[in-house]
Amino acid sequence: MEESSNADPDRIDLKILRALQSDGRLTNAELASRVGVSAATCHRRTQRLFDLGYVTGVRAAINPSAVGLGALVMVGVVLDRSTPESFAAFEGAVNAMKEVLDCQLVAGDFDYLLKIRVRDMSDFNKLHGQKLIALPGVRQTRTFFVMREVKENGSLAF
Repeated sequence: MEESSNADPDRIDLKILRALQSDGRLTNAELASRVGVSAATCHRRTQRLFDLGYVTGVRAAINPSAVGLGALVMVGVVLDRSTPESFAAFEGAVNAMKEVLDCQLVAGDFDYLLKIRVRDMSDFNKLHGQKLIALPGVRQTRTFFVMREVKENGSLAF
């Protein structure tokens, strides 16, 4: 099989990406066998997919409750101004907060949506009072405690 040389992934590259998304611990030999190419070809293609940014990392999925972070909280944030400077200041401060897992700039009722992991409601209350409302430019927050995680970190459909 011929190796793809352009930046667009071909069907073999897509097979590699799907297999890695399903199980990031596959050895190169296992991956090559799954996608039907030689180990050397698989290694070159996989390295190329990493180099081009198709794969941004490989890591273990940790059970939050097992490490004492059983409460998942979503927080909608409204800033007092919608300027590039206020967005940059807020984003810089949020990036420094270890409790914030995800932060998205969104359209709609909020400027940002934060995904936060904490021990419990008391832990969140402390975080909210000491850090969240003190973030640069925050005018309002709206908090949603997650009752049950129905689907989380699903695989990309490609």
